[in-house]
Amino acid sequence: MEKNNLKIFFIKLASITFSIIVIINVIYNLILADKLEKINSLFELDKSKFRNDLRVKIRKEIQNGLEKENILNEEDKILIYNLYKKIQKEFEEIENNK
Repeated sequence: MEKNNLKIFFIKLASITFSIIVIINVIYNLILADKLEKINSLFELDKSKFRNDLRVKIRKEIQNGLEKENILNEEDKILIYNLYKKIQKEFEEIENNK
């Protein structure tokens, strides 16, 4: 009788262990894998393949932007213009301090 109970215990233990492994694997793949992939891409900045892929992507985005009538929306234009004016003012201060 005890051997039968022990056999049932080990079957349940194996089933629970297998279930936990499957659950952890699903959680990892659904939640963490994408985030870890992005973090790894940041660490791969020194690798030439990643740089080439990034260069191609940037060129494609620039090309897509040039095909549009307006590259920036009105709010972005205002922000960039204000930044430009502020930088221009700081450069003028440098010129005046010389």
